[in-house]
Amino acid sequence: MKTKAVRMYGVKDLRLEEFELPEIGEDQILARVVSDSICMSSYKAASQGSGHKRVPDNIASDPVLVGHEFCGELIQIGSKWKEQFQKGQKFSIQPALNYEDGPVGILSAPGYSYTTIGGDATYIVIPNEVMEQGCLLPYEGEAFFCGSLAEPVSCIVGTFHAMYHIKQGSYVHQMDIKEGGSMVLLAGVGPMGLGAIDYAIHRDRKPRLMVVTDIDEYRLQRAASIYTVKEAQKNGIELHYINTKDLDDPVSHIKKLNGGSGYDDVFVFAPVKPVVEQGDALLGTDGCLNFFAGPSDPAFAATMNFYNVHYGATHVVGTSGGNTKDLKESLKLMAAGKINPATMVTHVGGLDAVVDTTLHLPEIPGGKKLIYTGISMPLTAISDLAEKGKTDPVCARLAEITRKAGDLWCREAEEYLLANARAI
Repeated sequence: MKTKAVRMYGVKDLRLEEFELPEIGEDQILARVVSDSICMSSYKAASQGSGHKRVPDNIASDPVLVGHEFCGELIQIGSKWKEQFQKGQKFSIQPALNYEDGPVGILSAPGYSYTTIGGDATYIVIPNEVMEQGCLLPYEGEAFFCGSLAEPVSCIVGTFHAMYHIKQGSYVHQMDIKEGGSMVLLAGVGPMGLGAIDYAIHRDRKPRLMVVTDIDEYRLQRAASIYTVKEAQKNGIELHYINTKDLDDPVSHIKKLNGGSGYDDVFVFAPVKPVVEQGDALLGTDGCLNFFAGPSDPAFAATMNFYNVHYGATHVVGTSGGNTKDLKESLKLMAAGKINPATMVTHVGGLDAVVDTTLHLPEIPGGKKLIYTGISMPLTAISDLAEKGKTDPVCARLAEITRKAGDLWCREAEEYLLANARAI
């Protein structure tokens, strides 16, 4: 079967091409991809090429498919997996395989390491190791885009689970955020920050106080309109949104909200040295800092107060992706309607928008860029649909649908787009 896909040949060398997929083996599965969410990690991989830990050395001759936040349906099942999976079944995927025999060792991942599987494609062949590792996950939801966003949401879930604290006099790590504690999300109103706010408010284990900061007033106001102070209060959380741009002493200001004390859990959502150092300064006794935003620069560094490490038991963790258990939790929370990943999406587009979007992702404002791989459509901000609708009837109808949904992407918008957009 022929597929159209975006493949990486080298540093910033992404190409949309059509090529023939191999026939599937008895231990493989043929699938149709419907949606993929473009991640900053894909931009980093494209910027580094084979210098990236997940990308093989031979991509110039054997290009890999890009995209790792995808959802679709199974088309043909190899005999080995016919008892476990069915034709027509929707699926989501855990890309972090941690499979020792993969093409680049334990960091092998669809969207980075393989020639026949990645999210920015119309059809893919899923290799045996994905199923062997339990990383092909049945998806019971109705909207494909939620299945795509399950992966980034799982990164957030994993981040919370990776936090730890120590009871004084003990060296046993008590995992997860401190229940009923204080939390700060620095640079926290980007797409992943929004997901973290949603998860913090609506999961079972909650902080007592949550402070969300940024220097972009528009993004702060958007976050505050979606995840309101009132909604947080209803769930037992005192929530504050703070613009630190013009504050002379952001650390003191933020500590005042916690009675002058440092915080139990601090999340850093931007790989910026002053933000990391601000996070360190905000830690209270036994405070845990999670450096969520992975930098592109392998020499990235920031100063940490080691006096506090020794006498205040402060500590740092870092997470890159979520595990399969985290992804299953994400799917479960979405299916139950407890979290809504649509808040992360600000743009939609077709497969022909992937190359330019991926290579220029840091320059494009907003949140998640959602791609529907079977259609042709320039990357379009949801907020621009009404203006584009003056000359494009499809955009006009999408503007009406998203307006009714609170200016958010939704299942109805997805169904209309898939039925009416031009095929790629």
